[in-house]
Amino acid sequence: MATTDFGAVIAALVGQWEGVEVSPHRFGGVEFRVGRREIGHVHVDGVADLLVSVRLRRDLVAAGRALPHRTLPHSAWISIRLRSEHDVPAAVDLFRLNYNRLRGTAVRVPAAPRRGTPTMLGDRSADDLPA
Repeated sequence: MATTDFGAVIAALVGQWEGVEVSPHRFGGVEFRVGRREIGHVHVDGVADLLVSVRLRRDLVAAGRALPHRTLPHSAWISIRLRSEHDVPAAVDLFRLNYNRLRGTAVRVPAAPRRGTPTMLGDRSADDLPA
């Protein structure tokens, strides 16, 4: 049974975006850059890694859209496991999010408060509010 080269699939999509350069990644696979800044890369084992802000990493992991990086779990790196072609659209969405962020064209969408997260209510948390 043949395996899908997810790096090639994502490269075919992300490589079409304005200013994106596609090149081999130093640890195997393919990486995507805008100028000198890396958007992210896909390893040959089907794991995509993206360097985002710490706040964005926290929000994406909490929302279940990404995993902490497998070797640097406390860094700003996130990982996405690509097990089938059904995982590609979600990964491309994160590459697009990072592409827009690095180009300064990202639209900040406020995240809904998570349980136990302090809100603008002083020292009260969202858990203290009546239903």
